[in-house]
Amino acid sequence: MALMESLVDQYGMIAIFLLILAEYACFPVSSEIILPLAGLMGARAGLPFASLILFSTAAGLAGSCITYSIGRFGGSPLLERLMNRFPSLSKPILSSYRTFGDHGKSAVFISRLIPLCRTYIGFVAGAMKQSLMGYLLSSSLGILLWNTVLTSFGYYFYQYRDVLFAHFNQYKRWIFIGGLLLLLLILICRISSRQKDSETDQDQ
Repeated sequence: MALMESLVDQYGMIAIFLLILAEYACFPVSSEIILPLAGLMGARAGLPFASLILFSTAAGLAGSCITYSIGRFGGSPLLERLMNRFPSLSKPILSSYRTFGDHGKSAVFISRLIPLCRTYIGFVAGAMKQSLMGYLLSSSLGILLWNTVLTSFGYYFYQYRDVLFAHFNQYKRWIFIGGLLLLLLILICRISSRQKDSETDQDQ
């Protein structure tokens, strides 16, 4: 996180473009961090929201073309070697294969909205020889939707930060109490779920 902030502070939107590209090319960059950060930077620079979304979508497509090319020219044997060498890649790649098998041509669009396989689907689409135009079209739609949602958080938070902070200061006690109640509810649900699983195992 600190490294990304340093790069963005030093190189601005060029760094944002390259970081989004890297995330879609399956480098260890979190879209949940970089896209809101891109929105914040864009708002600070006075960029129109639509221009920022097109900018981030272009970066995502550039990164997606890298994974597609690797899958296209390396094929399934390359993906199998990657999974054997890096076991952590097995789950997202196999999940992408299942999504591709279940949904066919719409698999790329659907996968772009699934955190587990949204970036790895490019490898699979290339290995399965999906047409480049079909891949780019499906990827564009999925990337556009995903980037719009996450980028808007940073963009509109920056735009309305004064109002948000004012409301937070006014209601911070109730926000704190609500947060504690939510954590308590989650804890109760988890304990209840574990008890049910334990009872089911005993019955079997």
